[in-house]
Amino acid sequence: MSDSLSLQQYTSSAEVTPALHRDLSLCWIEVSNAGGAAGFPFLPIDESHTAPALRAITDTLSPTTSRLLTARLDDRLVGWLNVRRDPFALISHWGTLHHVQTLPTCQGRGIGTTLMNEARRVARDDMGLEQLHLAARGGAGLEEFYGRLGWKEIGRWPDALRLAPGDDRDEVLMLLKPL
Repeated sequence: MSDSLSLQQYTSSAEVTPALHRDLSLCWIEVSNAGGAAGFPFLPIDESHTAPALRAITDTLSPTTSRLLTARLDDRLVGWLNVRRDPFALISHWGTLHHVQTLPTCQGRGIGTTLMNEARRVARDDMGLEQLHLAARGGAGLEEFYGRLGWKEIGRWPDALRLAPGDDRDEVLMLLKPL
């Protein structure tokens, strides 16, 4: 991994500039169109797909319930994710990770690992969470990636995701505890 990797955390929609919004969108498009399991299984996608989804994420950023983490390499956005918690008291001690992604051209360089480790730190130290959950698309090698980072598979919804006729995948439920 390069020494020029920088991580940034955003806790308010006011912090998300139009340039950052565009960078997030372009990253999401590139990851998705390369087959990445980042929320858009029906390809190809473009900004007409990502723009409203990003607005839904950035409009709800809040220090207590939703944070955006980004990774930049040499000033280029190369990955990002969203950490969320439900404020309902019964479940407010845990959060979920959404849209975890690293540009395909940058994978294998430790960027995803660094981003995931920062998400763990932010969840624990900044948001006061005790555990994290995520759902991963089966058949994409994600269970192994997350497993190397301490995540445990806690269940599956068999054939829950239909990517195409004849291409049903499990949704893999994963837990990181303790943080």
